[in-house]
Amino acid sequence: MRAFRAVAAVLLSAVVLAGCGSGGGGSDEPSAKPPPGGSGGPTTSASASAAPSPGPASPSTTGAPPEKPTGAPSASSVPVSPGPSSALERLVTVTRSGGYAGKSSTLLVKGDGSWTRLDRQMRPAGTGKLPEDRRAKLRTALAQADLARLPRFPTGGPAVFDGFVYTFVQGVYEVTVAQESLTPALRAVLAELPAFEEG
Repeated sequence: MRAFRAVAAVLLSAVVLAGCGSGGGGSDEPSAKPPPGGSGGPTTSASASAAPSPGPASPSTTGAPPEKPTGAPSASSVPVSPGPSSALERLVTVTRSGGYAGKSSTLLVKGDGSWTRLDRQMRPAGTGKLPEDRRAKLRTALAQADLARLPRFPTGGPAVFDGFVYTFVQGVYEVTVAQESLTPALRAVLAELPAFEEG
C-alpha cells in the first residue's frame, strides 16, 4: 500500500510539473518572442542612426544659389555692342599755327583716309580723302614718329622767326613742336597730309 501511494505521488507531481511547463497557465506576462521581421524591441536612437543617411544636401537646403539653367547664356556669349569702326576712328589731328600772317588751321584724318580741314574758328573749311597709298605712308610715318616716346615740347635746331608751330595728336598722345625742331619722322607725317590751306 505504501508503494502504491509513493507511485501515485510521483505521477501526480509529474503531471503538475508538465502542466506548468506547457506555458498555458494563463500568465499575463507579455510574450518574450520577438514579432516576425522586427528587432524585438521599440525603435531607439541607435536604430535610428543605423538608418541610411540621406544623399548630399541640395542647394536649396544649404543656402547656396541654385545652379544656372543649362539654356542660360554665359557672360562670354552675351553680345556686346561693337565699338567704332577702325575706319571711322581718328588717325591723327595736326594743327598748324603761326607764320607771317599768324594763321591757324587743323587737319583731322580718319582711319579710312577721309579728312576735314578746320579754320581758325574750328569751322569746316574743306574735306577730302587720301588715296590708299598715301594713307599707308601716313600710317608708316606715324609709327616711325612714335608720339608716345617724344617729349611733349621737343626743342632743338636754330630758331625760325615767324615760323610755324605744329601740334600732333594721336590717341592720348600730344606733341607740340616748332618748325625748326621737327624730326625727320614728323616731317614725313606732314608730307603725307593734305594742304593746311585751300589752293
